[in-house]
Amino acid sequence: MTQDTIFVGLDVHKSSINVAAADRDGEVRSLGAVANSPEAVAKLVKRLGPASRLSACYEAGPCGYVVARQLNRLGAACVVVAPSLIPRKPGDRVKNDRRDAVKLARLLRSGDLTPVWIPDEAHEALRDLSRARGHASIDVLRHRNQLGKFLLRLGVRAPEEGRAWGKAHRAWLQSLHVPHASQQVVLRDYLATIDQAEQRLENLEAELTLLAAQTPHAPLIAALQALRGVDVLTGVTLVAELGDLRRFPSPRDLMGYTGLVPSEDSSGERRWRGHITKTGNAHIRHALIQAAWHYRHPPGVWGALKKRQAGLPPTVLAISRTAQQRLHRRFRRLVYRGKLPQVAAVAVARELVEFIWAVAQAIPA
Repeated sequence: MTQDTIFVGLDVHKSSINVAAADRDGEVRSLGAVANSPEAVAKLVKRLGPASRLSACYEAGPCGYVVARQLNRLGAACVVVAPSLIPRKPGDRVKNDRRDAVKLARLLRSGDLTPVWIPDEAHEALRDLSRARGHASIDVLRHRNQLGKFLLRLGVRAPEEGRAWGKAHRAWLQSLHVPHASQQVVLRDYLATIDQAEQRLENLEAELTLLAAQTPHAPLIAALQALRGVDVLTGVTLVAELGDLRRFPSPRDLMGYTGLVPSEDSSGERRWRGHITKTGNAHIRHALIQAAWHYRHPPGVWGALKKRQAGLPPTVLAISRTAQQRLHRRFRRLVYRGKLPQVAAVAVARELVEFIWAVAQAIPA
């Protein structure tokens, strides 16, 4: 930052952007609102320019990174900041777009904002596909639950033999007849909706698997699959959501980013630690906790894991062996000490982050 830098705070919405600007030592001034369009943003840069003097920011939100990418292409420095980490005065009860822009410009000048990582367009496309697959999986579960509750209200119970939603269970559902014709219509509609949701999920998973082998991140995705509980879909999710793992200087920084570290409220001699912070990316936490459940089983390499590890570097395989032994012991000890299995899974997921970070360091850039 130079002495003539202009700090610009942007409150970005779907159709408008409120703008505030401040010099290094001057007052923060509101510049009103402009349209949220490429033409209006380009005019704003010319008005405040030259672009090399501008340092801009706005909060991460539903408008994504379009404005930031355009400003950076025009030569201005623009960051997107984490809304949850913006300092707020306890007594400030007035909030509007103009004041938000002014506050962002002031905090940017003082260096009190925390920027988020901005993915490139290709990486964001991978993330969008990964999240669409996650949403499709949730839809399948939701529609299955709706059908299950419908049958429960009618007092219809599935046969005990066979796996839920296996072939036998599906054959039973297809042959099922409920008391009234209108309820039979509802049953057919639920079954058709489930079939459509499952087909959508299958299509997205196939596209994601294909893209995993073609993306520049394919070596890292393949290496992460050496870890137990991390298949190709989980590996893609981790890479899509975390981005460049080398930007984290240590595993502790990555743990904090996932929100799996315990919260703390300590003062003086008092020490208190509570539930995990749950800050950051919820998609990552879900994927890590699901993977952590696999470590309740004794260490071993067989089946799908053995296939995934074929051809991987020895350093990655060594990390995987260490992870299996340590995380399985961790899981068993926590349960033996009386912790709930769910709590043990979260603790193991936190330590799994360390091995994911180590795998990323072992793969050439």
